[in-house]
Amino acid sequence: MQPPKINKIQRGELLVAIINTPIDLAIAREQHWYRIPISSVTKLLKNRWPPRWLAFYQPKIFGPEAYAINYYAKITDIRTAERWQLFPNQPPDKKSNQRYYQIFISTLQKLPKPILSRRLRRMVFIPTTWEKFIKAVEINDLYDDSPLEDRLWAEFKHQQIQAERQELVKVDRKNFFLDFAIYCAKGKIDVEVNGDTYHANPPKAAQDNRRNNALTSKGWHVLRLSTPQVQEEMAEYSIPTIINTINQFGGIEEGKLLPHKIDLDESGGSQIGLFDSK
Repeated sequence: MQPPKINKIQRGELLVAIINTPIDLAIAREQHWYRIPISSVTKLLKNRWPPRWLAFYQPKIFGPEAYAINYYAKITDIRTAERWQLFPNQPPDKKSNQRYYQIFISTLQKLPKPILSRRLRRMVFIPTTWEKFIKAVEINDLYDDSPLEDRLWAEFKHQQIQAERQELVKVDRKNFFLDFAIYCAKGKIDVEVNGDTYHANPPKAAQDNRRNNALTSKGWHVLRLSTPQVQEEMAEYSIPTIINTINQFGGIEEGKLLPHKIDLDESGGSQIGLFDSK
């Protein structure tokens, strides 16, 4: 893979987008373009637009290539168009005037190894960096929302704690994106990295309280970590607290006969890995 020709790595320089059907993949491969509704960019991507590279996440319909990123391409141009312009042979309907970004791309390239989704999740967009993209093993390696979250994710990987980043949970028609979702045999854990804003911002704290209540009503146990707890108390407090909670909920559910519990030594610094054989 050739790196993007820019002077400095920028956040959001590569966009992972879902490609819903084989027809859409054929258009990308043969006609060299992909479409994103302008409303989606305004709502979801904001300052992460425009990207320089595009990669495609393939859902269930793609069979052997499903739930993975297999293809990527360099963006050559971006234009605006209405749906009827993109698909002139389709009969008019209520979507005909919907506005899109038509993203023109170079020839699709295939990754040497796909970037996999462990839990076969569905996603829409992941704005990320080229560096994270070329190093990613799984989907969760791509997220680029917060250095604190990256630090905790690195520790999760070191401790072999299986989690999903930016997991979408719907409660009473409201969408919540969880920093880290951990699925256990007897419950679900949401680990939130709040930085320094949780206690210093009363309106945000009140909003988070309502969010906690909504998630709790659907069986989620919420843990919130501050900046010092992530930066300075990872081994002494943050990881032991998370592991103790995991074990209270019966261990991480990995689709095996027995969920894995985690053993910490007295210092909290080492443990049996979740995927290590006993």
